[in-house]
This record gives sequence, C-alpha cells and structure tokens, in this order.
Amino acid sequence: MKKVLFLLILISIGCKKSTKEFTSTSDEKIAYLEKNRFDLNSSAFNFPQKDFKILGLGAYHGSAKIEDVEIKMLESLTKEGKIKYYFPELDYSTAHFFNRYLKTGNEDLLKELVVSIGFYCEQERTIEVYEKWKNLKALYDKLPKEKRFKVVGLEWIQNYKNTSKYLLELLDSSKVDFKPVEEIRDMVKKDTTHFALGDLSFAYSKMQNLVKDFKENKTVYQDNTSNPKILNHLIKTIEESFPKDQDREKMMFNNYVNLDKIYNFKENPQFIRIGFFHLEKSREGEKSYPSFFARLIENKIYKKEEVISVIGYYTNSEVVWDELYENDTYKGFTIEAGFGIGDYEKEFFRGIQNLKNTKISDKTLFRLNKNNSPYNSEPDLIEVIMPDKKSNGEKVKEMSTLDFMDYAILISNSKASKPIFEMDKK
Repeated sequence: MKKVLFLLILISIGCKKSTKEFTSTSDEKIAYLEKNRFDLNSSAFNFPQKDFKILGLGAYHGSAKIEDVEIKMLESLTKEGKIKYYFPELDYSTAHFFNRYLKTGNEDLLKELVVSIGFYCEQERTIEVYEKWKNLKALYDKLPKEKRFKVVGLEWIQNYKNTSKYLLELLDSSKVDFKPVEEIRDMVKKDTTHFALGDLSFAYSKMQNLVKDFKENKTVYQDNTSNPKILNHLIKTIEESFPKDQDREKMMFNNYVNLDKIYNFKENPQFIRIGFFHLEKSREGEKSYPSFFARLIENKIYKKEEVISVIGYYTNSEVVWDELYENDTYKGFTIEAGFGIGDYEKEFFRGIQNLKNTKISDKTLFRLNKNNSPYNSEPDLIEVIMPDKKSNGEKVKEMSTLDFMDYAILISNSKASKPIFEMDKK
C-alpha cells in the first residue's frame, strides 16, 4: 500500500515551489479552524455529522494512534446505531471470519486474522491493529443486538486460505462431493501450502478447477449451499483474482455494487477504514485514475454530500515500514519518521502548518466543509510539496480541499506500530 501511494504521488507532474510559501499561515483559515475543531480525547466527543450514506477514515498506514482515532469515531457513530456495515481493508471471506471473532471473542482466531491482513498491507499486520479489534469487540458487545454492525469485505482476494475455508462452510459437504471441492477440503485440512495467487501456486490451480466445475454444475452447487447469492459472489471474486493485472479501485467498486443487491447499502449507513487515496472524492486532475469514493460519486451511486471523507495527517510521528526476515524467519522491523509521514521538509502537505497551529490535543478533528469554509479555493492538505521531486501540484492546482475531503485529523507524537510477530518475542 505505501509503495502504491507514493507511486501515485511520484508519477504526478508538479511545480517546484518554495517550502516557505506553503508553510505560511492564513488568518482566515486559522480563525475558521479554531471555530471548527474537536478533541477526540474528550469524553464528550460527538462526530458532528450524522446524515451520510458512507463515511471513510484514512491515513498513512503503520502509525499507532490512528487505531485509537478509529475507535473514538466508531464509539460516537455507533451509539445511536448509525453504522450498519463496517468495511475494513479486506476481502469478503476474511471479513466473514472477523464477524466470527466479534461474536466469539476467540483471540487465537483474531491473531491469525491479523497476520492475514499482511497480504493486503504489511503495515497493518500489527499489535495495534490486534488491540483495535479487541476494542471493537468490546464496543460491539455493548451495543444492543439490533444496533450491532456487520463486517463486510470489498477488497480483491490476495490469498486463498480464508476464501477456501469459507467456501467449504457455504457448501453442504454431504451432498457436494465434486472432485474440486474435495481437493480444496484436503488442501485446507493439510494446511501445507501458502495459498498464494499466481499460476505457479498449488492453491491457484485448485481454485481454477473449482470455478470451471461451478460453471458446469452451477445448479447442483446452488441447490446445496446455505447462501446461493454469497456463493455466486465468492466464485466471481475468485475468478477475478486470476488475471495478473488487477484494477483495484474498479474491483472494489464492482464488489460494492454487487453486494448492495444483497445488503441494501443505500439504506444502511456504512463506515470504511482504508488508505488515504481511496477516500479522495475527486480525481487528482480530470484524466487521473479515480479512487473508490470518486467512483461512487461519478457513477451516481451517491451524491457528493452523502459521502464523507475524513483524512488523517501526522506530525512528530513514526510509521512502521518494513518487516525484516532471515531465511523466512521474522527478525524485526524498520520505522520511518521523515518521508512517509507527510510532515517532513522534503515531503509535506500544503497547509498542514495551519492544523499544527490550531490543534488542541494529540488527536484533533477539524471540520472543513461548513458553508463558510475557506477550504473551497485551494488544494490545501491534498497537494504534496516535494521540493526535490515532482509531485501532484500541477494536477490539483485548480482544485480545492473540499473537492477531495470533508474533515482532517491531525495526529501528533504517534509511535510506529509494531508487527504482530513482536508478540511472540515477549
């Protein structure tokens, strides 16, 4: 994820401008921010908007305090039963097993699932994410049953293990004894493969056999499953995992549209936690690649005001960067505290100084989308200033902050998250 995000920044064409020009503060913006800021540490915190279809929280991956921010936001949004569906950065099958964790509290299962998150983003395979899910479990248990949220995955498949296990749960083993299903059952039981994607993978070949057999015997499969609609969706996502070149945002959008037919998302507000880019409500320039949120708006799934984007920024913080291995054995990790944070002399967001000058705690939320907002004319908090490299400045120079987002959160003094494998070293 981190590499994809920085690639998007680096391939953008920009104008080199001085650091001084963009770190100077605006009296108008300072005055506005002082009137529209919230302390997420406060026991009285209440997210100011309740009327939305989907709300997203995103930031750079791998820093500890963003997990606390997410819990604070969900505590506010769920206490009135507002959130019906929760979308983590996961595929449908892995999300299914996180639902099981919320219901059972099985921490061995939780650890296994957090390890599997690394197939999507290594920086999210951390102790802090593990603890976040324990806090989500506590929050979930406190809610009345009719107000509890369901975890749903929109992502592409990055590993076949959880997909294989869920597939077997969906099928009645006493009636579906086709060879491809038996091969998958044997593969899961032995658990000696990596369940990787790609034409050299053992699991990949078994999934191809299954999809072919499903198409040839679709009626039998559908007559012997506990949920035909979900089985169809699962087979579709398995088939879409076969090509080497994947369009992630398109796949997420298509999964959303397909699952909406099952879950009726349009009538049930959702919360999504995912990386920064996916929550941008507009393209970075007319011909640029559209994010997941931009696709929801461009395809008229929702009006722009029904989609709320909350973006986190860091100052004086760290992120976990790489896991270190020796002969496939985990040895440790590296951190970054400059490039990769977004508040570094060689890579920083235009206008971040205004947030730093008006923060009231280490987790300060700023509402940017009020009618009198001064954030409707310049690309503050979107344009990345990289004095020594090309950035996205030229693409977004005629755009404004509010084209992309509604809220900013400034997170201060956040330590790097620690890989979950550090738990085994204690």
